[in-house]
Parts: sequence; structure tokens; C-alpha cells
Amino acid sequence: MKFIRRSWYRYSKIGKRKKKKQVWRSPKGRDNNLREKRRGYSAVVSIGYKTSRKEIGKIRNKIPVIVRNLKELEKVKKDEIVIVGGVGLKKKIEIIKKAKEKGIEIQNINVKKFLKKIKSKEMENKK
Repeated sequence: MKFIRRSWYRYSKIGKRKKKKQVWRSPKGRDNNLREKRRGYSAVVSIGYKTSRKEIGKIRNKIPVIVRNLKELEKVKKDEIVIVGGVGLKKKIEIIKKAKEKGIEIQNINVKKFLKKIKSKEMENKK
């Protein structure tokens, strides 16, 4: 469960269109419905919501690994999920194609959509 500050969707200074600002702040107001844990309001941080030790730091029960080149992609194991980061477009295309061949899952890129977009761009450039 993700805990986000109350009224984050209202103001830009506390999170509207700004993920970095969407952090939990404990409600302290006298008549605050969130603090009173009223029905219909989002959950408040409390005991019992902690993630189990086995799941901490994992994405879909797989260990995340940042990949910056093809050598690092070859070292990826079956119980790991790839995050492509800090790479230019040319290298990103190579990594994604290689990962698709090997059947490696990529977290931060929709592989089908990405390759389709690149193919359409190549077709436009040929014309």
C-alpha cells in the first residue's frame, strides 16, 4: 500500500503533477477526518502495514538490477528484473532487443510499445 499526503491532488506544492512531493505527512488538524480514521478516507500509516522481510526491495518477487550495457544484461539471472537506466536511445534499443530474445523482463519500459514506436520512426525516416 502506498501512503500519500492528504490533498496531494489539490495543490502543486504538495504533489499535484509532482511525484517527488507526494510524501506522507501525518495529519494533525483538530477536525481532520484522516486523523480520525473516518470511513471513505485513505489509510493512515500505522502498525500492521509493514512489508515482510522477503518482499522488501523486490519488484514482483524479483530482485531489481540496473542495466547500462549488454555485458551487464548477460549477467542477469532468472530471479532478477531489469531496469534500463542512464542509457542513450541507440544502446537502449540494443538492450531491449537482446532482453526480448532472452526472455528477460524489463520493469521501466513497455517493450512492445517501445519497439513499435521505433519501427514507425524508422519507416518515416526511410520515406
